[in-house]
Amino acid sequence: MRLAAAALLLACWIGAHAAAAGPASSPEDRLSAVFAAIEANHLDDALQRVESLIRDYPNFRLAHLVRGDLLLARSRPLLTFGNVAKTVPQEKIDGMREEALARLRAQRQRPADDRLPALVLQLHSGQKHLLLVDSRRSRLYVFANDGGRPRLIADYYVTLGKNGVEKTRQGDQKTPVGVYHVTANLPRKKLTDFYGAGAFPINYPNEWDKRQGRNGFGIWLHGVPSDVYSRPPRASDGCIVLANPDLESVGRYVQVGMTPVVIADEVEWADASAVEAERASLAAAVEQWRKDWESRDTERYLTHYSQRFAAPGQNLAAWSEHKRKVNGGKKWIKLGLAKVAMIRYPRERDFVVVTFDQDYRSDGLSNVMHKRQYWVKEDGRWKIIYEGAG
Repeated sequence: MRLAAAALLLACWIGAHAAAAGPASSPEDRLSAVFAAIEANHLDDALQRVESLIRDYPNFRLAHLVRGDLLLARSRPLLTFGNVAKTVPQEKIDGMREEALARLRAQRQRPADDRLPALVLQLHSGQKHLLLVDSRRSRLYVFANDGGRPRLIADYYVTLGKNGVEKTRQGDQKTPVGVYHVTANLPRKKLTDFYGAGAFPINYPNEWDKRQGRNGFGIWLHGVPSDVYSRPPRASDGCIVLANPDLESVGRYVQVGMTPVVIADEVEWADASAVEAERASLAAAVEQWRKDWESRDTERYLTHYSQRFAAPGQNLAAWSEHKRKVNGGKKWIKLGLAKVAMIRYPRERDFVVVTFDQDYRSDGLSNVMHKRQYWVKEDGRWKIIYEGAG
């Protein structure tokens, strides 16, 4: 009997053939090998593979469903995915179908080796890795810092909010869209079983969220209860949820307070030259801002700020008045920037989060601080719309 669950997924839902799986190491790789065997009409091989997968991961419900369909295919054709007893709620079958599709699409739509995520312009030397979530693909990509450029080293299936993305208020069961960082590492022993292998909270709401009136709290990357392997693509209350083995793998890349977590609708993969051109353009603007501040030409320095600028407790007028007063009393200023990172903000056009360590010295004051700026392109020129301590 040719037709089984994965074949239906490939032929009817995706309309294309799955690529043969590579070395079957992770559970997802092994599931892909099952699908490939089904598509090749090697149903006995597919059944052996899925039974081996279930022995190793007995809580992998999607694998159980595929096995059931393979057994049923021995006696009669399958006309739909998940030919289970009608006592099983349809929403559970739909959730597993959506998970299968998400996993299969991720295997088929892997980015080419010469493409970079358009959102990541530059990582600083202290950031060893970056996490990037593609909500439409239910995928989390891990990038290593390769001389400031992101290099893809791993990716994982994830579950996101029941109501999708773009969180705006507490309780809306949505996952936020934006640029964040990990704020803590909560081990399994400090949590209930619901969070599985542990959790990594992120700093939602960030400065930009608050400015847009977004609220809520408690957005984490976390695992799953011990009785399940994974959850459907849209099943959390807003958190980013991974299978426990995957969360443990991701956890090895995380630096608390340092690792960026970028959550986007969909990751755009761009040519390296295009990303470099955008990076160079903004880097030049940041350097000119530094020079103009150091020169003590306050009026020229203030041209780098948008009319929509706001800092904590200050609008552009208050900021300008303060800077004129402070700079006017200085005989000299030296300004150094180090560990500069630049990440484009999802959904916002020509909008970039820039972070750096600022070493300010003058005849009256010396200090070092971590700073965060939001730069926006207005009439073809980069301007600062927010500035504050990072």
